[in-house]
Amino acid sequence: MTPAGRIAASIELLDSINKALRKPADAVANDYFRQRRFIGSGDRRAVSDRVWKVLRAQRRLTWWLARDGMSPTARMLVASSLLVEGWTLDGVGQSFSGGQFGADTLDHPEKSALRPIEGHTLDHPDMPDAVRMELPDWILPNLAARFGDELPAEMAAMNSPATLDLRVNLLRGTREEAQAALASEGLESRPTDLSPWGLRIDERRSVTSGPAFQTGLVEIQDEGSQLVAALVDAQPEMRVADWCAGAGGKTLAIAMTMQNRGHIVACDVSAPRLDGAVRRLRRAGVHNVERHLIEPGDKWAKRRAGSFDRVLVDAPCTGTGTWRRNPDARQRLRELDLRELVVKQASILDTASPLVRIGGRLVYATCSLLPEENEDQVTAFLARHPGFRIRPVIHSWRLDITLPAASSERGAFLSLSPLGHGTDGFFGAVLERFA
Repeated sequence: MTPAGRIAASIELLDSINKALRKPADAVANDYFRQRRFIGSGDRRAVSDRVWKVLRAQRRLTWWLARDGMSPTARMLVASSLLVEGWTLDGVGQSFSGGQFGADTLDHPEKSALRPIEGHTLDHPDMPDAVRMELPDWILPNLAARFGDELPAEMAAMNSPATLDLRVNLLRGTREEAQAALASEGLESRPTDLSPWGLRIDERRSVTSGPAFQTGLVEIQDEGSQLVAALVDAQPEMRVADWCAGAGGKTLAIAMTMQNRGHIVACDVSAPRLDGAVRRLRRAGVHNVERHLIEPGDKWAKRRAGSFDRVLVDAPCTGTGTWRRNPDARQRLRELDLRELVVKQASILDTASPLVRIGGRLVYATCSLLPEENEDQVTAFLARHPGFRIRPVIHSWRLDITLPAASSERGAFLSLSPLGHGTDGFFGAVLERFA
């Protein structure tokens, strides 16, 4: 594709994402490129990079355009993103070349709206705090309660591109062997700082078609998610329930720590997600996992009360900790979503907790940064269930994991963020049943 063709494709993809409403941007992009297989890998990467740059800056770009009364159409967002990167207006105009493969030429009102942006950086002193930090207005107080004066720095880190993290499957080989296998594919990686199973690739690269992934030696999993699996501290011969297993990412890691011995039940309300987990389990060489589909009126949990050593509740949440990877999710998140999710999380905890045997542990986790879904949720659960108590993170895993000092500020819980730990945002609490 020509440079003008890439810009036209970026506008088309961004327009599709913005019209998709509740559908994630990566799913829209996958559909877009699947329908256009003539677009090569280099062009796909360039188009995606351009669109994701806009998504990370969409509130600020919209603010600039609104100053001149211009609607934030996909073409204007892409054009303004080029200007804040240092392009001249003439250069942008030349790239909107018209014709069969180029975006339509900029008209006079569009050029007039873009001209004040030329030569300026993306940020502006007059921007409201929520705009500058790329946040929905309603969530600013919630995050300020979590981070205080560190909020601007935390959100700047959250708005940077995420690294590509892999978890080495110790059932297939060592971290050193995985690193060598990736290197033979031209993928340079380095050990993660915190997870003893992690490898990090600093730039976006495709790994799923290579032998290391296809043979199950590595799985794509953020380092923070790996630490949540480590928090479960599942040992061989234990009985473990992964109550919100989804596609099985943490189930795979738990099976690895159990050395394929013992029994894991992967539970979820979605049959397609559980079906997807089967393929991943087979590729990883895992064979100690049973699936269970949670359905209305299900008596499965009641019949198995008190029979599990570990129960992981990786609860559905706002996903505010994953905004590095899913910047579009900020635009879809509503205050109503948070209110509904807090109720759902409490219900899930109440349903799953009876599975834990006395002396066993309930591990509650989210990929959220919000206290309402994390510490507040745990406090409310303990008030309802006095037979559980908090087990500090430092006493909850047997691995050689030393978290930065910043983690201790959150007390007994695991609390990760891009700024403090270089991971996605995760929360984890270990609750031990003693009665």
